[in-house]
Amino acid sequence: MTFQSNRGHAVAERSSLYDEITGKIIAELEAGRFPWVQPWGTSAANASLALPKNASTQRSYTGINVLILWGAVIERGYSTQAWVTYRQALGLGGNVRKGERGSTVVYADRFVPNDEKKRARETGEDAQAIPFLKRFTVFNIEQCEGLPAEVATSGPAPAAGLIEPQVEKLIKATGVPFRIGGDRAFYVPVPDYVQVPPPQAYFETINWHRTALHELGHATGHGSRLARDLSGSFGSKKYAFEELVAEVNAAFCCAALGIVPTVRHADYIGSWLEVLREDNRAIVRAASQASKAADWILNHSLAEPTIRSHSATEKRAA
Repeated sequence: MTFQSNRGHAVAERSSLYDEITGKIIAELEAGRFPWVQPWGTSAANASLALPKNASTQRSYTGINVLILWGAVIERGYSTQAWVTYRQALGLGGNVRKGERGSTVVYADRFVPNDEKKRARETGEDAQAIPFLKRFTVFNIEQCEGLPAEVATSGPAPAAGLIEPQVEKLIKATGVPFRIGGDRAFYVPVPDYVQVPPPQAYFETINWHRTALHELGHATGHGSRLARDLSGSFGSKKYAFEELVAEVNAAFCCAALGIVPTVRHADYIGSWLEVLREDNRAIVRAASQASKAADWILNHSLAEPTIRSHSATEKRAA
């Protein structure tokens, strides 16, 4: 197969997979469901609250794979977020039960075919890599049998009493300038700070933490951090995309911290649908950037800057 035909096949495969993933997300949004908070709705109250992870490697799944596997949890009623491949189940001493249907996750990478390497050597030009998405089939550990007890048993839920101090400590640890005051929540890229109303302004205090994680997600896009494009004005597609990143980031952070995620800006559903319909890669890119934002927040080293009160005088910029 020539380089060009290889490229054409890879492009067609990626497009098909992007269409498949995006189509599922669009269908959920059109039905009024949000895939990044859905697993803990009333129909899946038994689902463990966590990011999905591989039970063999103990690595958490990231990006669009989180939404794919959360979707499988709600669709099939699993109570755990732990997954393995067929071979990993065997390697752990168990097996996937006969007749079980797996879930497809994806892996993105690039490679240079041998024909292209040869062409590059002969012409002196740079070799062109082909991006690809590779599919993998994974199974929830509830679809398996014979696994070791420590793998087959879900971990305990975090103690509710630890949630609020845990989030407050995390906010301080990031070093992002964070102010409490006023009656609106927002992030201002210049001069770079988050502001959230005081906890008593919320009907449920836990919503203060959900809101803080959403706005902190915006702050990760600052040029000194992950350097996302925060230039979109209110109502623009760039603005809608950044809101989608912050929403999914907050859901990832909440799940990792033991807080049930909620949608902070459900009124943006129309603009999100518009973005997804125009670009079949948008949800994959948004989920990837949300994972990077959540990783930045959750993995940041502990520091102790002060959260200070401030009146809300600046206009919401993100």
